[in-house]
Amino acid sequence: MTREDHEMCLPAGEELTELLPDSLPPLAVDIDGTLTGPDRGLDPRVMPVCRSWPSTLVVATGKSMPYPVALCEFLGRETLVIAENGGVVISGPTESIQFEGSPEKAQAVVEAYRAEGYTTGWPETDLINRWRETELAVSRESPLPPLERIADEHGLTVVDTGYAYHVKSPDVSKGQGLRTLAGELELDPEAFAAVGDSQNDVSTFEVAKRAIAVGNADDAARAAADRVTAETYGAGFLDAVHLLRESVD
Repeated sequence: MTREDHEMCLPAGEELTELLPDSLPPLAVDIDGTLTGPDRGLDPRVMPVCRSWPSTLVVATGKSMPYPVALCEFLGRETLVIAENGGVVISGPTESIQFEGSPEKAQAVVEAYRAEGYTTGWPETDLINRWRETELAVSRESPLPPLERIADEHGLTVVDTGYAYHVKSPDVSKGQGLRTLAGELELDPEAFAAVGDSQNDVSTFEVAKRAIAVGNADDAARAAADRVTAETYGAGFLDAVHLLRESVD
């Protein structure tokens, strides 16, 4: 079967919702590169699946807090969010928002980076960092080695999500965020399934019982995953849903 044939065999999102058994595990899902297409636009086929997921659904992303919160709102789901690579954890049901990390150190790293003649690579309005609470992001068009060096001098690390370089605390991760959020919900974090595409999803994969990387995933995510889908981006997420469905049948 060719890749094109396989994609044609995947039910559309609305059709797939009718095939979702109640026994599916709670799900932690990334946004960029996982629910989106290569143009970073949300794949419309994933919307009905996420909206109808029969158990807990957590949006775990490197994006700043407003983006996953808005996605939960538009999906009609409870606000269960891990943002900024674990720096922000929101549990709507328990009305808690938890922040981890060192924004002051991240700002100091960026200032030192600029002092050496580099830029973050964003326009002056900088909507990428405008609402960040615990870390800062630098464009992948900017030089990485000096950013990593300066971050290390400040006790921070840099994570390449495939969309930006994130300057963050080394002890903050999506995986730790999942443990925190699961605790708020009185759920076992190891009961979750996780779907993602990038280095910043590795920690989530290490926590979850089932870890699936979409076909466009980077080497780190692929190595940490239990399965890698044949399809990429949003189609890869639908493929991952099929794999999860088959595992509980």
